[in-house]
Amino acid sequence: MNEIDQLLENNRRWSERTTKVTPHFFKSLAQQQTPKFLWIGCSDSRVPANQIVDLPPGEVFVHRNVANLVVHTDFNCLSVLQFAIDVLKVEHVIVCGHYGCGGIDAAIQEEPLNLSLVDNWLGHIRDIAGKHEKELNKLSGEAKSARLCEINVLEQTENVKRNTIIRDALARGQTLKIHSWVYSLKNGLVTDLSVD
Repeated sequence: MNEIDQLLENNRRWSERTTKVTPHFFKSLAQQQTPKFLWIGCSDSRVPANQIVDLPPGEVFVHRNVANLVVHTDFNCLSVLQFAIDVLKVEHVIVCGHYGCGGIDAAIQEEPLNLSLVDNWLGHIRDIAGKHEKELNKLSGEAKSARLCEINVLEQTENVKRNTIIRDALARGQTLKIHSWVYSLKNGLVTDLSVD
């Protein structure tokens, strides 16, 4: 059996198991989604939003990209943000990075990856590293990567806060909280960096 056929077989077995345990699961899931949470996270396959917070499908609206960036010109991210805020009325926006992030590590490297689009995308992180150069230069290796990961999450959270979609929602009295999290691949725990 090839890899794709195996995935399809896995899906069939999962659907059968899920229906056996919770007979109305898919009927309920097919109804309108009403998540309270928007997760802006990294595309890394080791960081699955729902599993990390132990919530079933339908409970977390998710946007993922390399290194969990919130860039003011990224219409994909902005569309997700607007849909989550204006249509789904989520109450929490979680920006979640993770220690050991390949995007963060690549941005720290002196030499670019020679992948023009990815290198351009990682330029946002290099700009952040430059802004915090004094602090980061005191660190090296894993400690430097971990700290840049935290700083990146805090910077992306600020980008969320400054966004007109968020400001408009708050101006109309919508309940909304923004959170800065970092996930550890080593122990599965989340650290909350939120300051307000």
